[in-house]
Parts: sequence; C-alpha cells; structure tokens
Amino acid sequence: MFLKGDPGDALYGVRRGQIVITTTTDAGRQFTLNILGPGDIFGEIALLDGHPRSADAVASGNVELFVIRRSDFQDLLKRQPDITTRIVELLCERLRFSSERLEEASLLSLKSRLARRLLKLVEDFGEEIDITQEELSVLVGAGRETVNRQLQKWRKSGVVELGRARVRIVDVSRLEQEAAERDNGAE
Repeated sequence: MFLKGDPGDALYGVRRGQIVITTTTDAGRQFTLNILGPGDIFGEIALLDGHPRSADAVASGNVELFVIRRSDFQDLLKRQPDITTRIVELLCERLRFSSERLEEASLLSLKSRLARRLLKLVEDFGEEIDITQEELSVLVGAGRETVNRQLQKWRKSGVVELGRARVRIVDVSRLEQEAAERDNGAE
C-alpha cells in the first residue's frame, strides 16, 4: 500500500483481507507493529499531519479497502467539525495500543505476549488465523524457534492446532488465562 517515507495523502480502511504494518531499520531488521483486518483503519497519522508515512503497510493476499484522501478529509472537517472528537478518540486508542505493546515487551513472558497477540488476531480474523510462525515471532519480538516451542506446548495441551502458515485456536479460555499471567519475563 505504502512505504515509510511515502507522502501521507490518505487514510485507509480494511473491508476485506489483511494488512501488515511494519517498520524496518537501515540495517534491514524488520519489526511488525500490527496486523489489521476488516473494520480496522490505518494511515491516520499522515492523514492528520500531512507528513511522510511513519511505517510500511503491506497487503497480505487479496484485500479490499476504502480510501479517504487528505484533501477530502480536510473539507469534511470544515463541514462537520464534531468529527474531531472521534479523531481524538482514535488517536488515544492508538496511543493506548502502543503503551500496551511497550508494557508487554518489558514486563510479560513470551507465553503471555504470544497469547495476547493470538487473542487480538482472533478478534480480527476468527479462530482460524493465517499467519506463519515467523510472522508471529516478529509480532511478539521473539525468535521463531522460541515461538514454535510455545505453540507446540499449546498444541500438545489442546489449546491450538497448527498447520502450514496457520494457527487454529481451540481453547480460547485457556489462551485468555495465559494472556492474563504477569510473570515478569519468565518462560
């Protein structure tokens, strides 16, 4: 859809499909910031401030989007200024998401972080999630092998089923228990 540094000329909404939001260092290391599905929007920062894009947005397979151009959005705000309240709420929602991710990375074990990310993906995509273990590992900030070990433990205990580039959540309540643990980084 766009790359970090591209002009910020529109906001996008996902009608169908999946968008991966990433950032990459100059050395080529990539970090997945979020995976978005139907009902999610992205590109709001550049839409509001007009500055270049702050991350990459890449379609994962076929997607259907709606687009609001910056100029159209500015005209809409002039006609309906009460929309700004919802925009402030959206920005606060994004800030809370970022704070939660920072808290997870700093304070939670891999098991809890992985459970939280899977539950978020269940909200967006249902209990059958098309995602590779490599993508999951980047999303939770851990090595693929470590993520694989945890997924295998959950598979053996009946929490998930694993397939090629697919995770099916079998026991959501158990995953919710794992997500709620606050064990300060122990695995």
